Amino acid sequence: MNYKIKILGGGQEVGRAGIEVSNEQESIILDYGVNFSPDDSPNFPLQEMPSKVDGFVVSHAHLDHVGALPIYQISTTKPVYGTRLTKQIAELIIKDFLKISGAKVPYEWVELRKTMDNFQTFDYNKEFQIGSFAIKTSNAGHIPGSAITLVKTEKGDVAYTGDINLANTKLMRPADLEIMKSAKVIVTEATYGRFNHPERKNVIDEFYSSILEVLEGGGTVLVPAFSLSRSQEILAILAEKEIPYPVYYDGMSRTIMELMINNPEYINDIDNLRKAYNEFRYVRGWEDRNKAWKNNGVIVASAGMLKGGPAVYYYKKLAENPKNGIFLVSYQAENTPGRKLLEAGKFTDESPLLKARFEMFDFSSHAGNRQLMDIVKSSSALEKVIIVHASLDNAQHFAEMVKEELGVEVKVPENGEEIDV
Repeated sequence: MNYKIKILGGGQEVGRAGIEVSNEQESIILDYGVNFSPDDSPNFPLQEMPSKVDGFVVSHAHLDHVGALPIYQISTTKPVYGTRLTKQIAELIIKDFLKISGAKVPYEWVELRKTMDNFQTFDYNKEFQIGSFAIKTSNAGHIPGSAITLVKTEKGDVAYTGDINLANTKLMRPADLEIMKSAKVIVTEATYGRFNHPERKNVIDEFYSSILEVLEGGGTVLVPAFSLSRSQEILAILAEKEIPYPVYYDGMSRTIMELMINNPEYINDIDNLRKAYNEFRYVRGWEDRNKAWKNNGVIVASAGMLKGGPAVYYYKKLAENPKNGIFLVSYQAENTPGRKLLEAGKFTDESPLLKARFEMFDFSSHAGNRQLMDIVKSSSALEKVIIVHASLDNAQHFAEMVKEELGVEVKVPENGEEIDV
């Protein structure tokens, strides 16, 4: 029987992940997410005939990996599999997406409800079946609940990294690569295929030192951060450091932190996350918000790229005072205010130049170049590497390195491309 891998999304692009593994009769889809065009319209993956799809396996709860799942619940009913924490967070994330982009989305609340009703949870390292496919998963090290997926086929095992990381962080232990030893084919992300990240300890030390310098000078520090994972990571770091100034956090991060605390088996340093939850001040509305920016402290607020959310309000209040600090800790995509700040020192073309202290710190939850190489080297049966979830230049750079070091076949496919297992 022939087995194929089809790229439904994430080919030569970041986000919109969707990987189909199929034989002549049936298929499963690994992730099914969205990304966005420059005008903020959602882009969805390609679709397979619903009658052929037996189910979905979700690597983690970021929108670019789960945001399109309800499409397959419109006219059919399909099971979705992920960890318990991924299920709980995915519901929040897709609800938020519907609230913001509902008019541009091809499904409605009823399909989201159906998706959650059909969402079945798995434990790491325990095999389960979807149709004729045997599936096994392990911790991917990316965000709490994230999973590497191994699909066993008659032609050899296929490993899909999802988003993956080998760093030891407050939230995450490094990815468990044992599961990948038998993989004949590895489908891997290469978001940072051309770059290596600095040592996490050095980043934390520089970040905390810079925060203290601003606070000791009488200023306020704004840390725009993603509500899912990055906010909790930063808050846990500040809790561990026992920062002697008030810390405020604003946005959806509290609800997500509660889910993480209620699922402690997925968290590396649960004690400091609990400490952050109990000791730091959650902003409950405009009155709290107005007090927070006037205080000599730290504010961790969404959105991480300053595209919206309370972080924009704080930015406008703090940006023109040189005593204050604006510290970015998240990836800044093209056509976002955060990227504009990095490139031009201003929020928009019409905005005044930023006067507050401005720094960028690399708290990435993705593997860098050398880590990605360690990940593909973890297989002792490897014949083929398929690179997805990366810009073309990152993908091609990493592809050349893999060919040179390992001598295996490497593909950088476009969306719609099919590859034999």
